[in-house]
Amino acid sequence: MKKSIRGELKKKLQAGETVVGPFVIVPSTAMVDALGYAGMDFCILDTEHGSLSMESVTDLVIAAQGTGVAPIVRVGGNEEWPILRALDIGADGVQVPQVNVAEDARRVVRSAKYAPLGERGVSVFTRAGNYYKDDAVDHPARQNEETMTVVHIEGKTGLDNLDEIMTVDGIDVLFLGPYDISQSLGVPGDVRSKIVEDALKEAAGKARAKGRVVGSYAKDVEMGKWLIDLGVQYLSINVDATIYMQACESIARALK
Repeated sequence: MKKSIRGELKKKLQAGETVVGPFVIVPSTAMVDALGYAGMDFCILDTEHGSLSMESVTDLVIAAQGTGVAPIVRVGGNEEWPILRALDIGADGVQVPQVNVAEDARRVVRSAKYAPLGERGVSVFTRAGNYYKDDAVDHPARQNEETMTVVHIEGKTGLDNLDEIMTVDGIDVLFLGPYDISQSLGVPGDVRSKIVEDALKEAAGKARAKGRVVGSYAKDVEMGKWLIDLGVQYLSINVDATIYMQACESIARALK
C-alpha cells in the first residue's frame, strides 16, 4: 500500500491495465482506508444515490489518496457546479450520469476541463491547486492531464448514440450502467438477462474497436470476470455497504 498520486489511475488505463474498485455510500474514512489495504485501485464516492455530502466526500477523498486508492466522485447530474466542486477538492476524476447524446458528453468536458479543452472555472486556492503552493502555475495544465472524466451510458438512447458520443474528445471512460440499461430494455434489475448481456457485449466491442476505455459495474465476482472478458478495464465491483453486509451475513450463517 502506498499513497496515491493523482493521475496514476488514468495512466494505468492508458497502459491497458484493468482497475477495480467499489462504489462508496458510507461516510466512513476507516472503511475507505481499508480499501487500500485490500488492494483496490479506486473507489467511486457516490453523491447521486448515496447520502454523502460534499463535506464528507472531501474527507473521503483525502482518506482514499492517503491509502493508495484513487477517489472518483459520482455527481448527481450533468451540471457545472457539482463537477467543479468535486474536482476542486482534489478528486482524481468525476463520474457523470445519464449521458445519452454527444452534446451531453461535450457538456461534461466543458465543466471538467480547463481551456482550451473546456471552460472549468479557475481557482488555484483549492486542494486541487495545492492551496496555491508555488503559485500553482501549472494547475490548469496538470488538472487537464491528470483528472478523469467518466460518463455513464445508462439506457437505450445512450447505446443507440454511442458512435456519436465516442467522437467527443476529453472523455476517458465510457461506463456502461447495467442496471439502468436493464430497465431501459424492459427487464429491470435482471442484469444477467441475455438481452442485457448482448447489449453490453455489443457496446463494449464497439467502444474497444475505437480504442476507447470501457467501464461497467459488477454485482459479484462472477459478473466481474465476465465483464473483464468483454474488455472492461474500469470495473466497479459492488457497493461498500453491501460488501460489508454480505461478509457479516456469511459469518453469521456459518456460526449460528
